[in-house]
Amino acid sequence: MTLSRRSILYLVSLLVVSVALFRWRTTLKNLLSKPQTVLPVQPKLPNHFTEGDKALVSLVRGDNVGQMVREAIDLIGGIEKLAVRGQTVLLKPNVVSGEPSPATTNPEVIRAAIHLVKQAGARKIYVGDMSALLTLPTRKNMARTGILKVAEETGAEPLFLEDHGWVKIDLPQANYLREAYVSEWIYKADRVINLPVIKTHRSATYSLCLKNFIGATHGRQRPYLIDASHWEEIIAELNLAYQPHLNIVDGTKAMVSGGPWSGAVEKTGIIAASGDRIAADIIGLALIKHFGKARDVAGKNVWEQRQIKRAIELGLGAKGHDSILLKHKSLMPQDADFNQLIASIEKHAATRTKR
Repeated sequence: MTLSRRSILYLVSLLVVSVALFRWRTTLKNLLSKPQTVLPVQPKLPNHFTEGDKALVSLVRGDNVGQMVREAIDLIGGIEKLAVRGQTVLLKPNVVSGEPSPATTNPEVIRAAIHLVKQAGARKIYVGDMSALLTLPTRKNMARTGILKVAEETGAEPLFLEDHGWVKIDLPQANYLREAYVSEWIYKADRVINLPVIKTHRSATYSLCLKNFIGATHGRQRPYLIDASHWEEIIAELNLAYQPHLNIVDGTKAMVSGGPWSGAVEKTGIIAASGDRIAADIIGLALIKHFGKARDVAGKNVWEQRQIKRAIELGLGAKGHDSILLKHKSLMPQDADFNQLIASIEKHAATRTKR
């Protein structure tokens, strides 16, 4: 039998993981096996954070993370629109490794989100992700980043998705894969809140709302194992398998070149929020483009990024600049350059290549 390059890469990755995790048989079993449960694609959820026919995106700057998160969600309509009272809520941060923010989600952003949904009456709150294969286990990475401590201090339950089951979702609309293997917790929770960071990515150009879902997919379906030449299209297609109810974007620091592990960092002091993955990604991309340090972002219209183009084709959210409304606010008493930043973001987000 001749193994493909991606199969060899996957097996090598599993070998490394096996050496590191030989004591955790459940983890290895889950990573090696295919899911047995098959579920249909979820019906498209309404975006509750809109104004007229436009997807709302908020952008708040400040130095108090709790206030910033609350204000960002209030600007788009408030946490009450999620109707979390009595519901279970899964917070999905970026825990790609054990490196600190902005490689991973700032634990204080997670703390603020937990407090907000708890005050809104959530019955149970989970914080879950699966790290990159070569950095497992996720428990170690959550501990190193401070995310595990925040979960324990706030009464949320941490989930290390590689230790749990997977479900199979058929994707008839996809071109590069026919099915997605997704964490069972994406479907067990009543509400899913996406908590990505703003960062560039050497292989996928950038990592924001769409890319953050990869941490909830099976190790067999990391994009480089499916088709390394179509990372970005595959990211968009995997997003067919789920829809977050809310995206809270951590821009307290932004990685504006390099990534996903390390790169040039700007202390932007930003929190963004939206019910629309594409709209939030566009604003995040415009912020990265503002700094002009990442060639693959700075040299291309944000609407021409391959993740964005494929996501629009699949109907995953906003279709153009005229379907997004940006609301912004600075909580800083003196913030002279905030308006300049907003003007730059609006310029980059509004410009679209003529067809």
